[in-house]
Amino acid sequence: MNSAGENKVRQSNESGQSIVEIALITPLILIALYIPVDFGVSFFIANLTQTAAREGARIGSGLQKSGPSTNLVFGSAQANTVKTEVLSRLPAYLTNKTVTVTFYKGTGCMEFVEVTAQGQYNFFMYQLLRLFGGDAPDSAIISRTTQMHYKYQPYMNNNYCTNATTFGPYSA
Repeated sequence: MNSAGENKVRQSNESGQSIVEIALITPLILIALYIPVDFGVSFFIANLTQTAAREGARIGSGLQKSGPSTNLVFGSAQANTVKTEVLSRLPAYLTNKTVTVTFYKGTGCMEFVEVTAQGQYNFFMYQLLRLFGGDAPDSAIISRTTQMHYKYQPYMNNNYCTNATTFGPYSA
């Protein structure tokens, strides 16, 4: 054979070798790239959960108390308002969503509302890792809590109230 023919045979063998190498390495590269993406999505979902809890606490801090004029209190109507707003803002990727609303009240103390939003995030890529013999969790519980002062109270109250009325946990 002449040298031109040998070069052509050698080139076709090398291109076949490259295709095999790419076919073997590509799944590993995709897994290595997708694991941080899955973790990043869960981090983003946690951020959205925190935002929903914060927004619920902000709404709850501006609600007006109800009841007789001598004994105004936060009730289930105010808690339902907060719950509805928080559940509408929680991301769809969460399952088993719950919201707990707690109103801290009293006389001569700083009243505030506490909102806890919680849900379960199911990992996708970690499930694939288990197929290859890895040990990874199925899901993670994402729970965020926010407190905000009640807007309509004397600003000279410096001590936090300890008398709590809790509503929930409400499920989606």
